[in-house]
Amino acid sequence: MFRFATPWFFLLLLPAWGFLMYAMKSQKVNAIQVSSLRGLAKISPTLGTRISYFLPLLKGMAITCMIVALARPQFGDQKINVMTEGVNVILALDLSESMQALDFKRDNQIVTRLDAVKGVVSLFIMKRQGDRIGLVVFGSQAYTQLPLTRDYNTIAFMLDRLKIGAAGPRTAIGDAIGISLKRLEDVRSASNIIILLTDGKSNSGQLSWQDAIEIAAQRKVKIHTIGVGTKGEAPFLVDGLFGQRYVYQRVETDWEALKTIADKTGGSFFQATDLVSLEKIYEMIDLLEQTKVEVEKWVEYKEAYPKFLMAGLLMFLVYQVLINTRFLRIP
Repeated sequence: MFRFATPWFFLLLLPAWGFLMYAMKSQKVNAIQVSSLRGLAKISPTLGTRISYFLPLLKGMAITCMIVALARPQFGDQKINVMTEGVNVILALDLSESMQALDFKRDNQIVTRLDAVKGVVSLFIMKRQGDRIGLVVFGSQAYTQLPLTRDYNTIAFMLDRLKIGAAGPRTAIGDAIGISLKRLEDVRSASNIIILLTDGKSNSGQLSWQDAIEIAAQRKVKIHTIGVGTKGEAPFLVDGLFGQRYVYQRVETDWEALKTIADKTGGSFFQATDLVSLEKIYEMIDLLEQTKVEVEKWVEYKEAYPKFLMAGLLMFLVYQVLINTRFLRIP
């Protein structure tokens, strides 16, 4: 942030420059009387003569810098002190092999489902203020990538480093909900939500998703579910005998299960088939889960006037040296 602590000193600019212009116009020009100027007309002005034209401008710039210094320019860093608990949010992200499907586009380039999700979720995280956010990932197993924290930069850092298949090739939705509920127990809050994103059907894990949502409903934890990708076949890039090639493979989906999970826990189900719809979904969730967070903001300012003062004094010193030496005027 930038500001002038005493901006009224800028009012001095008008009389200062007005006086300077008046002094330049009313300055007496010394002349020598000669019979004719015909021969002098061919003489081109010297470098010193040209420099002398800019001496009043140098003086004006010196005065301007000093006035800017009086106005006290300041640069500041905004600080925020969170006064309330906010909302506890667990982001449960699917890292199963089906997230390699190349049916999303970003900046006119084909990207995997996971890469598309990373960018949108990162923006969602940075929009939240005062909430604790945790990260749970799942495939064949589910585990905590990051516990609840308000360090949004760290969350974005960990999110960017997620790899497809890191939790196994299959999809354990029940375990993902179970681990998410466990993390929500760590820090008490008046409001707890889980945002579950997956592109597949639950086909792994120790805890069924039906049992998991019963526990979530009892604990009044709201689960928003997002089904990412299209039903049926999706393009994948695979290694072949003659290099990489695109093949279409069927991806099992169970949107009905995701709808049931959302309905039973008071959340909402969304389906994202492209990057635009995915962005709108997270915008909608951001609006749905707004919370009144009392924050105390202040700004720590650093003075920048010494630089302008030094520049003004230096230019004024150069001006004084020049008019009293090389450009000395004798009345």
